[in-house]
Amino acid sequence: MRFGNVAGNEHREAVVSRHIHVIGIGAGDPDYLTVQAIDALNDTDVFFAMDKGETKSDLVALRRRICARFIRDPGYRFVELPDPKRSADPDYREAVADWHAARARVWAAAIADELGPDGVGAFLAWGDPSLYDSTLRILDAIKAEAAELEFTFDVIPGITAVQALTARHRVPLNEVGEPVLITTGRKLRAHGLHGSAVVMLDAECSFQVCPPRTRIWWGAYLGTADELLVTGTVGEVGPRIAALRAEARARHGWIMDTYLLRPAD
Repeated sequence: MRFGNVAGNEHREAVVSRHIHVIGIGAGDPDYLTVQAIDALNDTDVFFAMDKGETKSDLVALRRRICARFIRDPGYRFVELPDPKRSADPDYREAVADWHAARARVWAAAIADELGPDGVGAFLAWGDPSLYDSTLRILDAIKAEAAELEFTFDVIPGITAVQALTARHRVPLNEVGEPVLITTGRKLRAHGLHGSAVVMLDAECSFQVCPPRTRIWWGAYLGTADELLVTGTVGEVGPRIAALRAEARARHGWIMDTYLLRPAD
């Protein structure tokens, strides 16, 4: 391995098995990449990317542009992997577990086929690998289920959509001395709003369940040329956000949006 331990815990002089970097690449702007992430990019032989179909091909294209910009030696290659379909099982956790298991089988085969015994691969995680991203869970599942496939992996943190959202709106994430909940639209609809909350993975504009005076800071395609930002109260700007989101999703074929909610004083 040509690269010291990017997590900083210890220095590895050599690697005895395949190694995987899980690299947080930020929320869309290539300038969000850290020096540590750039070093890991330059240590990688093979980049694995999930092919999610034509509508999300620009997400793979962005990963390719990041590599072209920051990697000094063009000897790397990309391997695009078919993303298994997630079932419509009404049991959300069961559907996600089955999807992760299917992904693990695809990834295990690719790592075995595409990386030599001392090869270095990477998965480029949107935002940070720790926040609503399945990469680490899937790699853990591979290690548990495919013991014959020896590999190590490390994690390079990235700028999250939460950080990008508050930076673009120029607001603090928390109120003085108060906690912040990071949740999903499904959970917001089920439990309502209690204090400040960041909502992700929301296809239903769930902020509409909140009282009209609730303050909202909303952003989509953060850090990209297509970035959209809206702020105000749910009563004032909620319908506008819903319409803007629907139009943008129809135009691009996909959308990733995040918002911060804060109850009225």
